[in-house]
Amino acid sequence: MTLPTEKRTLLTIVTEAVVEQTLLRDLDRLGVRGYTVSDARGKGSRGVRDAAWEEAANVRVEVICERAQAEDVLRHLQARYYADYAMVAFLAEIEVLRPEKF
Repeated sequence: MTLPTEKRTLLTIVTEAVVEQTLLRDLDRLGVRGYTVSDARGKGSRGVRDAAWEEAANVRVEVICERAQAEDVLRHLQARYYADYAMVAFLAEIEVLRPEKF
């Protein structure tokens, strides 16, 4: 049996926890219908981010949406955050059930 899926885009943002609330307000303003936020730890070009103290904490924000909206959000992130904050964002094409939710 084939499942009735539709293609959407998964936008994943990993950034400093200090910008979480501002970022979430921006996502709301940009029309994002929903997101998932989780704690994130790791190592990258700016060193280890292990959440040993609040200033070293990261969050991972995931958004499922149409490709055009994901690209709009990426443009905003690049203009607003990339110069001043540790942030990485990436896109993946996915298939979802209940596409009306996204």
